[in-house]
Amino acid sequence: MANDPTVSFKTALWFWMNNVHGVMNQGFGATIRAINGRLECDGANPSTVQTRVGYYTQYCSELGVAPGDNLTC
Repeated sequence: MANDPTVSFKTALWFWMNNVHGVMNQGFGATIRAINGRLECDGANPSTVQTRVGYYTQYCSELGVAPGDNLTC
């Protein structure tokens, strides 16, 4: 997978559609939980979550869109 860009893309798309797509309407925090929940959520790594949320809100600001609610997991 690491050496084949097509397989890498298909794998990422499969993961997104099966794990993340269905929770996108629940806010950014739900996407963090879907992708890295065990590693970051429920107090596992709060500084990483805050850094991720900081980047997300910065990008939203630069794009002129509201970040929405439920930013952390």
